[in-house]
Amino acid sequence: MPEAEHTVRIHRPLADVFAYFADGENDVQWRPAVKEIARNGPIGPDMTYRQRIAGPGGRAITADYRMTAYEPDRHLAFEVTAGPVRPVGDYRFEPVDDGTEVTLKLSATLSGLKKLLMAKPVQQSMNAEVAALNHAKQILESQG
Repeated sequence: MPEAEHTVRIHRPLADVFAYFADGENDVQWRPAVKEIARNGPIGPDMTYRQRIAGPGGRAITADYRMTAYEPDRHLAFEVTAGPVRPVGDYRFEPVDDGTEVTLKLSATLSGLKKLLMAKPVQQSMNAEVAALNHAKQILESQG
């Protein structure tokens, strides 16, 4: 099962950092794979997003998702509901002396032919996604 995890320390207040990640429409700023994204409804529990990301050969693929956890200033979780791979993700937010620590974990269950053919590219994609937290850190710190 492909999995990836990364933690960054962002020198911004917890409420600001949580608000940035809670609004998935910001993803296009820091996640290079996101080509377009739109929220369906207000930010909060059970919100959904229509998303197109870069797939094999650079062609856009659908990767819509739904928030499965929304605990202000503490926790966000989501599940991808459309697309060939349907990972789950989990953000944790912790206040620290000089800002906020953010941890993103991703995992996907693959079986059969998908496991055989897609495990390595899915793992590479997940590694890139969690590493992109470094870019979100740069953006948030430059806004402060």
